[in-house]
Amino acid sequence: MSIEAVIFDIGNVLIEWQPERHYDRWIGEDRRKQMFAKVDLHAMNDRIDSGENWRDVIYETAEAYPAWRTEILKWHRDWIALASPVIPHSVHLLRALRNKGVPVFALTNFGVESFDYASSIYSFLNEFDRRYVSGHMKVIKPAPRIYEMVEQDCGLEPETLLFADDRPDNIDAAIARGWKAHLFEHPQGWADCLVSHGVLTAEEATY
Repeated sequence: MSIEAVIFDIGNVLIEWQPERHYDRWIGEDRRKQMFAKVDLHAMNDRIDSGENWRDVIYETAEAYPAWRTEILKWHRDWIALASPVIPHSVHLLRALRNKGVPVFALTNFGVESFDYASSIYSFLNEFDRRYVSGHMKVIKPAPRIYEMVEQDCGLEPETLLFADDRPDNIDAAIARGWKAHLFEHPQGWADCLVSHGVLTAEEATY
């Protein structure tokens, strides 16, 4: 069956998401490693992506670890610096698909408030035909339920969906549902995938 919709993850597909890199620049790698070993900041972020309040979760975590309070609060105060820079070729592919009339969806682990903030900074996040944001859905990838919810909402057959994500577990979960999927490592690989599936020409996919 032909591809009827293309689905983008956001973190590390359209926007780089490397919190450790940001902290390395600010407090140095050694101190960052100490903090991440003591405080499970990615688990904290999973709570946000699951629908808990962005600010409340971060401030609660900061109060629980007073030795790292200032650094933890940076997850909120410097958040847009953590979620940057944009990956321009990927944005080009998103817009090339839309210009060609191919439905383009987002499926992302993202908090409610943090996604609203990101959408106010990065205009292309408002250009999807449908946006599936885990914070609103109350479930995060790679739980099978989030993929099922996408299928139920869009009404398309799983085998007509083509999905790009940077995490192998998220890709495996999509394939288990019958989706076509691409493990994103670099935008050129994603461009080549879109060309191979016939949704863009090589010229359209070139940035």
